[in-house]
Amino acid sequence: MAEDKQVRIGLPKGSLQQATVEMFRKAGWRVSVDERGYHPDMGDPELWAVLLRAQEMAVYVGDGVLDCGLTGYDWVLEQGREDDVVFVADLIYAKQGMRPYKWVLCAHESSDIHGWADLEGKLIATELVNVTRRFLEKNGVNATVEYSWGATEAKCPSLVDAIVEGTETGSTLRANQLRIVDTLFESTTKLIANQSAWEDPWKREKIETIALLLKGALAAEDQVGLKMNVARANIDAVLAVLPAMKRPTVSPLASADEEDWVAVEAIVSSRKVRELIPRLKAVGAEGIIEYPLNKVVP
Repeated sequence: MAEDKQVRIGLPKGSLQQATVEMFRKAGWRVSVDERGYHPDMGDPELWAVLLRAQEMAVYVGDGVLDCGLTGYDWVLEQGREDDVVFVADLIYAKQGMRPYKWVLCAHESSDIHGWADLEGKLIATELVNVTRRFLEKNGVNATVEYSWGATEAKCPSLVDAIVEGTETGSTLRANQLRIVDTLFESTTKLIANQSAWEDPWKREKIETIALLLKGALAAEDQVGLKMNVARANIDAVLAVLPAMKRPTVSPLASADEEDWVAVEAIVSSRKVRELIPRLKAVGAEGIIEYPLNKVVP
């Protein structure tokens, strides 16, 4: 296939890799990843993929080496590339669940640091050095920011006065007796595109298709399908119980012997289904089937 009919996409290597690969599979791509390789086979001749650290994705996309890529909004800000890329889609997923990732300023529980002003002359450790320096400048504070190569939470207060760290649940911060002083911003995974690729009609359509299917796969994460048979006399009671995305689908059964029965199908929240099924059974639903979904596209 000609290079101009191929989109070059970057996938995040590391903590988000498995979740990203699984999301692409649910979206319809047959992704194959060699444990020692860096070029996943997407099962799509129109896609050329490479695994890269999320921290550097915005550089390669912004410079046009890649047409698009998935990375955190935090790393786009850290590289100062927010004006160089197109934000195509917001994909809310993370290594531990379906939630945004917060970057927070933290100090030890025993510390007298309670705001940005208290950081004057202090030492801060973080992976997000450039962003932290911009926040210090915005608040008129002079402090030293050093890059942390890991285990950032363990450095405060014995090695540094404060840290700026990312968290999903806050459990690691609490385990290290750290308290949140301020939240800098929330970050989610973004599908970003190069400006030139976005202006190319064929590449833009391909990238928009990727965005549509990935969002559909994510939407399906918290949804399941339900099918059931319902006597016509009980249909109103069953429909009153079902909290479907829209009105459920109601279809007559094929057999002439079952004219008084209908088939009902709906999409519902997977978190509610265990309470929902007994309620449906109680109001007359029979033959209830629950099935998983790969994509939900509005």
